[in-house]
Amino acid sequence: MVATAQDAVPDDIGALRAALTAALARAEDEAARATLVEAELAVAGAKASDDAALIAHQHLTIRKLQRALHGQSSERSARLHDQMELTFEELESTAMEDEIAAEQAAARTTEVAPFVRKRPARQPFPEHLPRERMVEPAPTACHCCGGHRLRKLGEDITETLEVVPRQWKVIQHVREKFTCRDCEAISQAPAPFHATPRGWAGPGLLAMILFEKFGQHQPLNRQAERYAREGVPLSLSTLADQVGAGAAALMPLFKRLEAHVLAASRLHGDDTTVPVLAKGKTDTGRLWTYVRDDRPFGGADPPAAVFYYSRDRRGEHPAAHLAGWSGILQADACGGYGDLYAAGRQPAPVLEASCWAHSRRKVFELADVEAVARKKAHGEKPNLVYPLAVEAVKGIDALFDIERAINGLLPAQRHAVRQERSAPLVTELERWMIETRESSRAGTT
Repeated sequence: MVATAQDAVPDDIGALRAALTAALARAEDEAARATLVEAELAVAGAKASDDAALIAHQHLTIRKLQRALHGQSSERSARLHDQMELTFEELESTAMEDEIAAEQAAARTTEVAPFVRKRPARQPFPEHLPRERMVEPAPTACHCCGGHRLRKLGEDITETLEVVPRQWKVIQHVREKFTCRDCEAISQAPAPFHATPRGWAGPGLLAMILFEKFGQHQPLNRQAERYAREGVPLSLSTLADQVGAGAAALMPLFKRLEAHVLAASRLHGDDTTVPVLAKGKTDTGRLWTYVRDDRPFGGADPPAAVFYYSRDRRGEHPAAHLAGWSGILQADACGGYGDLYAAGRQPAPVLEASCWAHSRRKVFELADVEAVARKKAHGEKPNLVYPLAVEAVKGIDALFDIERAINGLLPAQRHAVRQERSAPLVTELERWMIETRESSRAGTT
C-alpha cells in the first residue's frame, strides 16, 4: 500500500500544533534570511551606484579642467562635455535612488548597516535670498521630569530652500480724466510707457520671452503651451509679434555695441554652424562672431562681441559685416574672408593674422592620443596616431605657453618677448616642417 501525504499528518492535536509552530518558525527564518539577503544586495547596489557616480563626476571634473586649460575652442568637443554632464546626472540620480532603497531595506533587519554616501559639505544658501522665520511651538514642560520651569538656552535653525511658483498679474494703469470748469477742456495723464509700440507686455514678460527663445533655446510654441498650462493663453502669433517688437526695440543697443566692436583696430572673427529648421529637413546656417578684446595687449577698453546670422557661408556675408572696417583680423583660413584681404579693397585692405589655434587643430587630430583611448574603450576602431603630428603639436604648444606667460603685458613688452623667445621657436618649427615634408616626399618617390 502506497503512503500519501495525508497519512504523514499526525492525528494528535498537540503534534499538529508543534508541526505548525515548526513550520512557521522555518518560514520566519527563511523570510529573515531573504530580508537579510535583500538588504545586503541593496547596500551593494547602492555602493556600486555611488562608485559609478563618483567616477563620472571625476571624469567630468577632469574635462572641465581641460577645457579651462585649453580654452572654449579647443579640440575637446563641447558636445562630448554635454554628454558627460548628462551621464553624470543620470548616475547621480540613480545613486540617490539606490541609497534610499538600501536604507529602507536595512531598516527591516538589524544585521545590515545602512549605506550612506559621502557628500561634500553643502554651501550655505546665498545671503541675498529673503529668510522667512517660522518658529516651532516650544515645549511647555520638561521632557525628562515634567517640570514647567523652563528657560530658553538657545536655538537651532534648519534652513530649507523653497520656491514660490511664478505668479502672473495684470497691472492696471488708471488715468483719471478731469474737465476744466472754465474752458471745458479735458486733462489727463499721458499713457504709460511700453518698450514696444502699442505694447501690452511688461518689460519683465518681454525679457522672459526673448531670453527663453534665444538664451534657453525654447521655441515659442513650447512657451505658449507652458503659459497656457499656467492659465495664461497666449497664441503663437502673439508671442512672435512680441519677439519682433523686442528685436526692434533692442536694435539701437545692438548698433551701439556694433560701433564699439568695429572701432577696434584688431578683431577676432569666426563662424559656427547653427541647425535651422526647414521644410522637411534641417538646414545648416552660420553664426558669424567678431570679438574685440584688447586685454591681452594691456588695453583698457572693455571687450565685446557682435553676432550675425546667415543661411550659408558665402564670402559676401563677412564682406558686408566689415564693409567699413579695416585693421588686423585674426581668423581661420575660410575662403569667405578672401575679399577682405584684397589689395584694392576700400576703404583699405584688412591685414590677415592667421590663427595658431586653427592651424594646430588639424595637426592635433592626428596626434590625439586621448581620442584613440576613448575609441578603444568603447570598442570602436581608433584613428592612427602619427609621431610627427605629436612633435608638431609640442612645438606649437611651446608657443602657447609663452603667450600665456605674457598675457596682459604692454605691446612693446610682448613684442620683445616674442622676438627673444617665440621667433626662434617659429623658425625652428618651420625648418623642421620643411625638412620633414621633403624627406616624406623623397621616401614616397
